[in-house]
Amino acid sequence: MDPEEGVSAPSTPATPGTPGAPLFGGLIKHERRNGGNGKKSFLKSCKCFSVEPWASEEGTLPAVSCMLPPPPVSLARKVGAEFIGTLILIFAGTATAIVNQKTQGSETLFGLAASTGLAVMIVILSTGHISGAHLNPAVTIGFAALKHFPWKHVPVYIGAQIIASFCAAFTLKVVLHPIMGGGVTVPSGSYVQAFALELIISFNLMFVVTAVATDTRAVGELAGIAVGATVMLNILIAGETTGASMNPVRTLGPAVAVGNYKAIWIYLTAPILGALIGAGVYSAVKLPDEVGDNHPKPSLEHSFRR
Repeated sequence: MDPEEGVSAPSTPATPGTPGAPLFGGLIKHERRNGGNGKKSFLKSCKCFSVEPWASEEGTLPAVSCMLPPPPVSLARKVGAEFIGTLILIFAGTATAIVNQKTQGSETLFGLAASTGLAVMIVILSTGHISGAHLNPAVTIGFAALKHFPWKHVPVYIGAQIIASFCAAFTLKVVLHPIMGGGVTVPSGSYVQAFALELIISFNLMFVVTAVATDTRAVGELAGIAVGATVMLNILIAGETTGASMNPVRTLGPAVAVGNYKAIWIYLTAPILGALIGAGVYSAVKLPDEVGDNHPKPSLEHSFRR
């Protein structure tokens, strides 16, 4: 009788859902058929490397592809990586805005968008496998609401993000004073317009983040590029009107450092509401698992989440 084995791991991925696990949950299911004298060779019993099909005295061995589960990551390491990632993001985005003001707009809106988008991409690729690279309280709350992140870790993550924002903002105030005011996100139009735009672009961001981080059918190897490109697109859409924060701590740190709290309530509420809606909408349109089971699984070979 032919033995059949299938090994599966939790489907919740590392970034930005549950840190410390592969983006594509689940090991590739495989079958091993023994057509010889019934003895098991060493290669046939091994599950942790790939081999090409070849004939042996004991039968034909099919190709095997699998991966070991990642080692556990301590909460301290996760929070440390989240702090550093958020610090890099806030520093880069705020510094570019300040330089743009100092040089009378030489950076241009496209430069501002590219700077923040590249910062997001770099941080996801470098720390996503450790902390999940949330970088944003709205993302953390959105994934906790979807049960892709434990609620008990939410205050710790948000605390690290807020402290990182303050560190980046006050560092820039020391280095680039007195032109620090250019790094604050404030609306240039009406408050209603600003709230609507921040909600919409936060929806866009969280919709994409939820797709690449929780759906095994999404192209996870490109998660950093997809999220960074979404941030860049959002800044091109709303940068002139609201500063395109999409992130409460992107606004909070610079606002405290400069003492400019104009319409800060918009930037503390609209991104969170937009992220919750975005995460919920993608979960609603996501293909059910039973439909996806008939499609080939994404390759684990080059995933940066392994």
